[in-house]
Amino acid sequence: MARPKIRALLIDISGTLMLGSAPTQRAVQALATLRRHGFPFRFCSNTSQESTSVLQKRMVEAGFDMQGGDSQELWTSLNAVQRHIQRRGLKRPYFLLSDAAKDECISAGLYDPSVRYDAVIVGFAPALMDYSHLNTAFRILVGEEDSQKGMGSEDPGTIPLIALHKARYIESSGHGHVLGPGPFVAALERATDREAEVLGKPSRGFFETVIESLESDREGRIAVIGDDVETDLGGGAIELCLWRILVKTGKYRGGDESREGVIGPDEVYESFAEFVDSLGLDCGSV
Repeated sequence: MARPKIRALLIDISGTLMLGSAPTQRAVQALATLRRHGFPFRFCSNTSQESTSVLQKRMVEAGFDMQGGDSQELWTSLNAVQRHIQRRGLKRPYFLLSDAAKDECISAGLYDPSVRYDAVIVGFAPALMDYSHLNTAFRILVGEEDSQKGMGSEDPGTIPLIALHKARYIESSGHGHVLGPGPFVAALERATDREAEVLGKPSRGFFETVIESLESDREGRIAVIGDDVETDLGGGAIELCLWRILVKTGKYRGGDESREGVIGPDEVYESFAEFVDSLGLDCGSV
């Protein structure tokens, strides 16, 4: 299928723009090309081990031109969790998150340690993925945790299991693939017989929120680019008919796009920079 006219681009960060703290090949220059031509884009990250501000600082240090202030360019799963906590009025979630990620999620000032746990929120936090912490999460979800006893008769089935994302594995700089939060979320789902609410990619709600922030009146399709055909390009990206571009950097491994059960991308490129080159912006076309 021939590529449609692209009116805006949703860009994954880890593995697509950056590998650890270093940019992928020519990614800094490619992003500068998009900005120079006024091509609308948003950064979309499932980061859950570091705060959004730390991620933005790391991108600046890598050489990327980032807008500061009230810019809505950078969207993360932590942003989504913070909004979700405020919207649902959650007072005391049980966090399986790093301290930095947890602090960002509760920065709205709603957290009250004197009340019972009212949610379980899971992200990428390797130090917390042990039996003790997972068992506490399980006991909260089924109403057996000590803090819940004698504090009302709320049905434990109403306590939500919330996942920032369900990636089975992620790319660790210098170490290749490492286990992601997905298998731990799946264990809690199986043990409690409920399905987690996913707030980051590839949930439809996450993509819709980001798309609403775009002020593009250009004609054409919105595209999404990433290195994970499922977490970056699956789910809501398919439901919303986004043009899906897979890059062969980061966690990509040969044949990912043709694995059984995977809906293949619309295009595959060696890198983010190669895709931007294909837009022909410096030649006066899109």
